[in-house]
Amino acid sequence: MELTRRNAILMGAGALLVAGLPIRVSAAAGDDAIAAFTGGAEVGTGDIKLTAPEIAENGNTVPIEVSSDTAVEILVLAMGNPTPGVAKFKFGKLAASRAASTRIRLAGTQDVVAIAKLEDGSFVKASSAVKVTIGGCGG
Repeated sequence: MELTRRNAILMGAGALLVAGLPIRVSAAAGDDAIAAFTGGAEVGTGDIKLTAPEIAENGNTVPIEVSSDTAVEILVLAMGNPTPGVAKFKFGKLAASRAASTRIRLAGTQDVVAIAKLEDGSFVKASSAVKVTIGGCGG
């Protein structure tokens, strides 16, 4: 194949198209992860608190904290990451505290979502938008 201007433009357009695909795929993967965790049940708001910074200077180490008084499980998702599932915390009946904190990696500015399964079987959701100034996942 001879590299002409036309071929170079076509290859560049194809590369741009392929580069845009993972963003759409990861958004769908986040929705799929939520549906798998909830079993398709309705997700409301209520007994869950998600603490994350508004601006993270480095996407490699973003501190978050989740807590709930009646949670059995808490799922944390980074909706813009190539793999949105970040953590799943399980709490037993004898847990002294139903809270967890960790540092996560974010690919860029995006929403961090926490979904809690409560003792009564219902699901509640909290989210926080985090602006990342330096990329984390390959950025």
